[in-house]
Amino acid sequence: MLPGTMIDVLLVEDDPGDALMTVEAFEYYKVANRLHVVRDGIQAMDYLHRRGEYADAERPGLVLLDLDLPRMDGHEVLDLIKSDEDLRTIPVVMLTTSTADEDILRAYHRHANAYVVKPVDFDAFVGAVRQIEDFFISVVAKPSPTQLV
Repeated sequence: MLPGTMIDVLLVEDDPGDALMTVEAFEYYKVANRLHVVRDGIQAMDYLHRRGEYADAERPGLVLLDLDLPRMDGHEVLDLIKSDEDLRTIPVVMLTTSTADEDILRAYHRHANAYVVKPVDFDAFVGAVRQIEDFFISVVAKPSPTQLV
């Protein structure tokens, strides 16, 4: 997939305020990519495996993953994604409030593509989302979803 191609982005975020801020950040910068939001790790895996209510879901070209999630935390979701032959090529950006060294190291040991600490200020948060979008969507070349199926 060529850089700049429109993709589906899966946001895994249980905090409604943070999810809304991410949606607004995409809208503010007129990001043309389709943003899909799920609230916990189980829903994320259902979405990625196209199960249940997500049977018709598009394969995301990027996952924005929070760490502190109900039912299955972000580290567990990351493990499942990166250990699954069909999913491991999807870039995963940890987007979280944790600045703990152990969380950062654990994420990179589990093959996260990036670890971004959520700024608390809205303008800074919008800037961080824009930088993620610029790099992972506009700059980086990724395999086409059809090549991965």
